[in-house]
Amino acid sequence: MAKDLVCDMEVEEDKAAATSEYNGKTYYFCSGGCKVDFDKDPEKFINKE
Repeated sequence: MAKDLVCDMEVEEDKAAATSEYNGKTYYFCSGGCKVDFDKDPEKFINKE
């Protein structure tokens, strides 16, 4: 399981609605909206990890 850093929801990697690559790491999201928010400012969400 991965954690959607935008909404803090647990996401199964193989069932994630969306993914983003950032600094060589894959991030998984429950929805396209969370991916869009992450892509706008990845550091904002990574730093709260």
